[in-house]
Amino acid sequence: MATCKPAASMEYLVRKSNQVRTAIDLFCGSGSVSAALSAVGYHVAAAVDVDPICEKTYRANHPGTRFFREDIRKLAPWRLKWALAGARLDVLIVCAPCQPFSSQNRRRSPQDVRLDLVLQSIKFIRYLRPKTVLFENVRGIQGSEVMRLLLKELASLRYLYAAPELVDAADFEVPQRRLRCLLVASQDKKVIRNVRDLHTQPNNRVTVFDALKGLEELSAGEASARDRLHRARLHSELNLERLRHIPKDGGSRVSLPTHLQLACHQNLESDRKFPDVYGRLSWSEVAPTLTTGCTDITRGRFAHPEQDRAITLREAARLQSFPDRYKFIGNVQQIATQIGNAVPMKMMENILKRLSVDI
Repeated sequence: MATCKPAASMEYLVRKSNQVRTAIDLFCGSGSVSAALSAVGYHVAAAVDVDPICEKTYRANHPGTRFFREDIRKLAPWRLKWALAGARLDVLIVCAPCQPFSSQNRRRSPQDVRLDLVLQSIKFIRYLRPKTVLFENVRGIQGSEVMRLLLKELASLRYLYAAPELVDAADFEVPQRRLRCLLVASQDKKVIRNVRDLHTQPNNRVTVFDALKGLEELSAGEASARDRLHRARLHSELNLERLRHIPKDGGSRVSLPTHLQLACHQNLESDRKFPDVYGRLSWSEVAPTLTTGCTDITRGRFAHPEQDRAITLREAARLQSFPDRYKFIGNVQQIATQIGNAVPMKMMENILKRLSVDI
């Protein structure tokens, strides 16, 4: 009796005949990097993340990718090898949680177990032997002991690598200032040579106006009937009064009369630590770095340029360069966390294009 070929083998034959490039996305979160990979022609064979909410969002947007909801420290590399279905791994992306290295983390500790997560990628590199590996993280990792150990391990595996580069998402068509550390390792000299071109190509800056144009106006507490993410949070009367006193288009809390200032903001030390709290975005500039508190005016410069409210989840998603068709699963705070933690899709898409990571 005739037997059918395994589906995975058939999938590989199709991909091989079309010369589709293959990628794996470690610490994938809600899937912005996978979306970038798909946009430039990669088949994302597997993605890994431990967060169950991120899994729901990821699966809603990437149904063709094998998702592993696993602790990366316990995941065996052979399982990802199986997901490749015989194809060669062209690119491995590693975007480990960045909180231990973040300048906004004021409780950093050398014993933070998350410091080990970046180094967990080595076992996958050793077993899967990807042609190219891209590490993306906050700039604080650049001179760290973790970076030193990572480079040592890559050298022992005979990978070429360029010096870690600081890149700004705003230079890659993202309407947001977001400094990141990028490390590229590869078996291909051409890829390493192209790292220097990251900063030499024309930069077409996308502004806050470019990102938010076309969205309907909302007052605090109002919601769009057409877009569930375009919902303005309800502010207290006191915060609404503060917003009315902050100048449109880039104003800050320095314009607040004394009776509306918080006591903790009435000193120079506070101004140095939290200068953007209650600030408005500027139409003609890029946004500041978005965080998980990106729809809260008490957490940064997250007030709308003109309307007296914080930006909505839709506006935050656009500032992170997510297309409107991207689906998010979860409650308001869970979605804000997914958006704030995401690697800007357009940044990764343009980096992959400039590196010409192409077999």
